Amino acid sequence: MGRPSAITRFFMAIVAWAERLNFKYAKLGNPPVYDNATFPWTAEIEKAAPAIRAELDRILVRKDELPTFQDISTDVKTISTDKGWKTFFLLGFGVRSEQNIQACPETWKAMQKIPGLTTVMFSIFEPGKHLPAHRGPYNGVLRLHLGLIVPEPRDKLAIRVKDQICHWEEGKVLIFDDAYEHEAWNHTDKTRVVLFVDFVKPLKFPARFVNWLLMHMAIFTPFIKEGLDNHKEWEKKFYAQAEAWRNRPEAND
Repeated sequence: MGRPSAITRFFMAIVAWAERLNFKYAKLGNPPVYDNATFPWTAEIEKAAPAIRAELDRILVRKDELPTFQDISTDVKTISTDKGWKTFFLLGFGVRSEQNIQACPETWKAMQKIPGLTTVMFSIFEPGKHLPAHRGPYNGVLRLHLGLIVPEPRDKLAIRVKDQICHWEEGKVLIFDDAYEHEAWNHTDKTRVVLFVDFVKPLKFPARFVNWLLMHMAIFTPFIKEGLDNHKEWEKKFYAQAEAWRNRPEAND
């Protein structure tokens, strides 16, 4: 690989500086995994889990047509190249997928309880999937997983965040900082699904302002623009196929 461009190196330096600022001015400290009581709105998210699960079940009817994460965000190819990690985005980097939201209105309604929402998607791990150790690109967000389909046995399905092993539970929220090294695995023989959400990390000034600025600038970076374009292309094809299926002659008999 060639050396990054001057603009890329400059942006990377700004991000590194902002990460140090975020660490210093974090309102709630910097634990790898958070106590849900820290965020009182998690109770509302868990209350909505049955309605979210019902919408997920309708999406999974077309599971084979869903994109892998790397189909959308090509930088994910550094940690996943097979078809074991599928996605269904409602919101990506602050940009809404209107048709996917229309398909999941109760999920979207529940997500409005989360301050600073940046990403919402269903994250589908097929049997045998193991995501190797990695860290997120930036510590200005926190990650939430809501367990929706969590197969047994428990000891074969988990996520490690730094030195903590966590197990998903159906209908329960898990919040962690993906800027710490983490890995996840599904060594069961069934599919695991969580609702995967990123939201802005609570910060004090001046980190809060710098973080806001960077989050709004990120959408103009090449890899995020590419990801949004990839999703639009997939979405167009997915809903065109659904429309063709509805309009087939036998459906109108």
